[in-house]
Amino acid sequence: MMNDLYLSLTAAGGVLIVGVLAYNKWQEIKTRKSVERAFANNPDDVLMQPGQAGHAGGRYEPNLADGDDSAPVDAPAHAPATSTGANANKTGELPIDSLIDCVIPLNVESALRGEKILPILQSFRYVGNKPVHYIGQRVKGAWEPIAHGGLYSALKVGVQMASRSTALNELEYSELVTRLRQVADDIGAEPEIPDMIDVMARARSLHQFVAEHDAQLGINLASNGAPWAINTLLIALEKQGFDVRPDGRFVMPDGEGRFLFSLSTNVTVAAETTSRLTLLLDVPCVSPEKDGFGAMAACARALAQRLDACIVDDGNQLLSDAALADIAAQVQSFYAEMSSSQIPAGSTRALRLFN
Repeated sequence: MMNDLYLSLTAAGGVLIVGVLAYNKWQEIKTRKSVERAFANNPDDVLMQPGQAGHAGGRYEPNLADGDDSAPVDAPAHAPATSTGANANKTGELPIDSLIDCVIPLNVESALRGEKILPILQSFRYVGNKPVHYIGQRVKGAWEPIAHGGLYSALKVGVQMASRSTALNELEYSELVTRLRQVADDIGAEPEIPDMIDVMARARSLHQFVAEHDAQLGINLASNGAPWAINTLLIALEKQGFDVRPDGRFVMPDGEGRFLFSLSTNVTVAAETTSRLTLLLDVPCVSPEKDGFGAMAACARALAQRLDACIVDDGNQLLSDAALADIAAQVQSFYAEMSSSQIPAGSTRALRLFN
């Protein structure tokens, strides 16, 4: 009798465990499908065609490839219309953006003063390499970054779900939840923690979008004669408008505190000469209005004339004006695709994701 009862209970327990696992799997599949619908496929990425890159996130030679068999791109289809930054790609908007951040409400029992909670919040600013931001809703007012003198009736926390290097992962999310609960306890709040499966699926899809749009275009200048002396070269680059950054990079300013493209001498700091220069455009980080590729191509032509050089790709093949014009058209298509995904090139969203 006892053996029969034991076997019956064991069988019932096994059925229960299988049922729980099956339910969890069904939830995972349902969540994945909802995320895939939100991150719907867009047309092929013109800067990811064969012959232009070996892998996503690398540098792309400015040459053209035949055929159109590139992989489709999963891109965010829309930004949820919330008060936490659906339009955060505009300058001066909130630091939390519901399209690229995991947003966690913090429910408070009574209004909190900014100067009282800021020291606690500032003790938790990163999970891995993902920034954590906070906003508060003023009593009878709007949402804003938490500041001294503010009185807030509600708070929200946002952690960026993807960067150029990685997506938010399970360990980071677990750390986020643990540390956020401590922060919430310290300020007298209760967090509404989103489901991990949903957040991980969104983070992976967002990182896939970043990886597939991480395009850098390079144009090379090869000397037609003797190598250039670095000292002479520096004078030519300054006349062309380049600035030297503290890290030794040469950059072309955009007039707004950032830069359009950079230049490498392809030699060490101690070298005295070089016979090759490389201009490099970080495509998703420059807005279409600034025409980074057009400015880079014009700079290459001017330097080629000034330095007696020819414009070539990474394979040392000459790049004609017609070829450069074709590439410029591809760049515009790339920009249009990013814009349709509500992550316009050069926007705050793009600069955060491609940092």
